[in-house]
Amino acid sequence: MTGRSIGCHVDAGRFTQYYLVNSTTMVIEPQRIPDVSPEIEACIQRALAEDVGPGDATTNAIIPPGLTIHGQIIAKQAGVIAGLDIAAKVFFMLDETVIFETNVSEGEFVADGTIVAKLSGPARALLTAERTALNFLGRMSGIATLTRQFVDKVVGTPAKLLDTRKTVPGLRGVDKLAVLRGGGCNHRQALFDMILIKDNHIAAAGSLAEAVRRVRASGTDLEIEIEAANLQDVEAAIALGVQRILLDNMSLAMLKEAVKVTARRAQLEASGNVTLDTVASIAETGVDYISVGALTHSAKVFDVSLNFEQIKAAPRCESD
Repeated sequence: MTGRSIGCHVDAGRFTQYYLVNSTTMVIEPQRIPDVSPEIEACIQRALAEDVGPGDATTNAIIPPGLTIHGQIIAKQAGVIAGLDIAAKVFFMLDETVIFETNVSEGEFVADGTIVAKLSGPARALLTAERTALNFLGRMSGIATLTRQFVDKVVGTPAKLLDTRKTVPGLRGVDKLAVLRGGGCNHRQALFDMILIKDNHIAAAGSLAEAVRRVRASGTDLEIEIEAANLQDVEAAIALGVQRILLDNMSLAMLKEAVKVTARRAQLEASGNVTLDTVASIAETGVDYISVGALTHSAKVFDVSLNFEQIKAAPRCESD
C-alpha cells in the first residue's frame, strides 16, 4: 500500500460482489470478493495453516469424502454483521464448490437469532473450516458492532470516528475493514503511509519546528500530522503550516479552545481514553476526528454459531 487519505465507507453494498437469488438472499461467488486483499487472504491462509496444519484428523477419520451437508450461520446476539465474505473465503480456500448464501448485508444490524447465511457443500471442507470462518466473522462483527455504537453517539456533529494501529498483530487489514463496515473511518494503515510526529520524535529532534523541517527536507509528499499536548503546541503547529493536529488527552475545555485557536486552519483529531460515555461531549467541541483505540483492542467478539442439519451416515457397501 502506498499513500493514503482518511475515508469513510459506510455503503455496505460496495464491499462484496454477489449474484441475487431473491429479494433477501445473495450468493457470494468465490472469484468475486474484492475486499479480500492479498493482505487479508494471507491472514486467512495463516489462520487455516494454524488450525488445520497437515489435516483435520477427526473429520478425515470420520467423514467420508463424498458426503454433502447443509448449515446455517446464526447470530446469537443483536449487533452489526461484518465479514461474511471473509468467512466465505475461508470455506472457498478449502473447496470452491461450497455454496455460501447471505441473508443480510454487510454492516446490517441484526436481531438475536437471525440466520445471517446458509451454506452447503462437501462435509469435510465445511467441518474443517468452521471454526476459522467463525473466528473471523465473530471478531469482525464485534468490531463493527462497537464501532456503530460509537458512530451513533456522534450523529449530528461533524466528527468522524477513526481507528488506530492498536490491532491484533497480523490482522490489521481485517480489523480496519471491520471498522469501515461498522460506519467508522480508517486512520493510517501503518507507519509507511502518513507522517505522525509524536512527543518522542519532537524530543529526538530538539523541537517541533526542527522535526517538521526534517520531514519536509526528506522530500516526502505524505500528509503530516503532529501531536499536541497543549495549546502552545497547537499554535506552534499552525505557525508551521501543519494541516493536521492530534490533540492528545486534552480536557473538553482545551479541545474547545483548540478549535477556536485553529479557526479551521488545520484539521483537529482528539485522542486519548475515549469511551462511549465521553465521545459525544468530545464531538460537540467541534473537532474533525476522534480516534478510538478501543474499536479494535477492546471489542467483544460477536457470538455466532454454525448449525448443520443432521448428518446422515453414508451408505455402506457390503460384499455378496
